[in-house]
Amino acid sequence: MSDEQFESAVTHIIERALLEDIGMGDVTTEATVAPDLVGEGIVRVKEPGIIAGLDVAALVFRMLDPELGWHAHVEDGGAVTSGIVAAKLHGPLSSILKGERTALNVLQRMSGIATLTRRYVDAVRGTRAKITDTRKTAPGLRILDKRAVQLGGGENHRFGLDEMILIKDNHIEAAGGIAAALDACMKYLATKRFSSKIEIETKSIAEVRQALAHGGMQRIMLDNYSAAGMGEAVSLIGGKVEVEASGNVSLENVRSIADSGVDFISVGALTHSPRALDISLKISAAGR
Repeated sequence: MSDEQFESAVTHIIERALLEDIGMGDVTTEATVAPDLVGEGIVRVKEPGIIAGLDVAALVFRMLDPELGWHAHVEDGGAVTSGIVAAKLHGPLSSILKGERTALNVLQRMSGIATLTRRYVDAVRGTRAKITDTRKTAPGLRILDKRAVQLGGGENHRFGLDEMILIKDNHIEAAGGIAAALDACMKYLATKRFSSKIEIETKSIAEVRQALAHGGMQRIMLDNYSAAGMGEAVSLIGGKVEVEASGNVSLENVRSIADSGVDFISVGALTHSPRALDISLKISAAGR
């Protein structure tokens, strides 16, 4: 996705978010802040982590009021410490206050995802395993959630259902088995003249054997395997296709999963339950 495509998609998200938050107007700010009062806003990080979403926060304020000046003091994807100033704003205080919550929501969530992702990436450092996300994202915010994973050092799995074929247990059940599901997907690609990687989920060594015997896929997912089972599966696959581990992955067990030799470890927790990074915005009026 190009920078232009990203900004266009994010613009729609911000438009909806500002409408949701401001509605017909910020009545408190309108009552207490003179429209011509100018000053400074300071965005400060209050705990260590990985900052993410500065460009999106800047877009929030730019869309709200082109007169606002935004100056980032750190780079997206960079490590930050408690107390560091991430960015400063200059301009009408009423505009800063109207955009405060939306901008902070973006910054805090994206930074939380990036911070958690970096912890997983650091935990498997030195192994071949790459940390990837899933589609377990906040509805309507997937593009931001997945960008945050990238900024944290992780990789994106498929963005949506139209991006690649991933045969899961329900598809296997509906198709009538692993071989039938793989046959159906290969026929679909040939008929539609659509190019796509095929990944298939397995839940046992027996299913891995079935998938390998049939062929046609480029990646096998090991879903909720034990550590011993994962090692056995990786050995059996022997580099013929990529291997992805999934299910019940945590910071406590991710290293042992990586040590089994898998190529990818998908972690739903990166985006379905991140803890927001603590970030604040404080204003000061010019001349006070």
